[in-house]
Amino acid sequence: MAELTSRWLTEKGPEQEIVLSSRIRLARNLSTLPFPQVADDKQLAEVARKVKEASEVKGSWGRLQFRALSEIDPLEQQLLLAKHLISPQLVQKSANRAVILSDREDISVMVNEEDHLRMQVLLPGLDLEEGWKLIDELDDRLEERLDFAFSQEHGYLTACPTNVGTGIRASVMVHLPALSMVNQVQQLFKGVTQVGLAVRGLYGEGTEASGHIYQLSNQVTLGRTEQEIIENINSVTKQIIQQEQQAREVLSSNAKAQIEDRVYRAYGILTQARLLSTQEAMNLLSDLRLGIGLGLLSEVSLTKLNQLTVLAQPQAVQGIMKQQLPAQQRDYYRAALLRENLKDK
Repeated sequence: MAELTSRWLTEKGPEQEIVLSSRIRLARNLSTLPFPQVADDKQLAEVARKVKEASEVKGSWGRLQFRALSEIDPLEQQLLLAKHLISPQLVQKSANRAVILSDREDISVMVNEEDHLRMQVLLPGLDLEEGWKLIDELDDRLEERLDFAFSQEHGYLTACPTNVGTGIRASVMVHLPALSMVNQVQQLFKGVTQVGLAVRGLYGEGTEASGHIYQLSNQVTLGRTEQEIIENINSVTKQIIQQEQQAREVLSSNAKAQIEDRVYRAYGILTQARLLSTQEAMNLLSDLRLGIGLGLLSEVSLTKLNQLTVLAQPQAVQGIMKQQLPAQQRDYYRAALLRENLKDK
């Protein structure tokens, strides 16, 4: 499907059975203009102009395309949101807002969201080191053309105090169904928060977990280097992967028939259902992903599962159907989209 060609949706990545994607984000602001919350329209327009000129920079990512949000159809905006390329906060106001995308959509830059620039690299699987390498190159190239707000004492200055310093947020999107089934996931998350990580839902801060998918990210940027932050998340994620794998082994040994039944029921419903809510679809896709990880199901690839996870979202259904839809019609088209994509494995 042409709309779902983002790199994290189409390529394989390390530890992909459990880690859907890795994201590195940098917050930056121009030193000569007020931050977006207090800037007027003229100042925001000046930020957009300067960033647009700077986005012509060359790098290993290939071409960058600057797109004013006001020129993007609202339904396409919703699709970009479903693919994790822009945030809900960006689409709330379109005037003097923009997004910059690389050809493979592994790079996205939001302009005039909470900060003047929110640079992001999104890659498949557990690949934070590669993500850092790519975004560091982009940051260096843009800083050659833009004067970022920086303090020798505090580091990069940002709208939110928790981002001051490196301005980096590193996160992974993980699928933890087995730990949920053996009632260990909440205990795990308590331990995670004690080592400086935050646990959020599928679409980050303020969202609920869906289909046993969670985002883990660093909470503090000040006083730690980018490499220290990335190494900490890498280390914790690898421990979580090990614990999830152990929980899957327990389920395979103690409840093999129940797990097989659950996986194949999910596959049957997804390939036959005519109405599916977002929550039901996400739960069924979670069972399907677990079945693939346990070697029970070879009919569907993990990259296809990533695409189906996006397709299950209401924003994606409306963006692909190119129309606003009431809930029941979304349920109908969601079921149809999932059926068709499962046929095209």
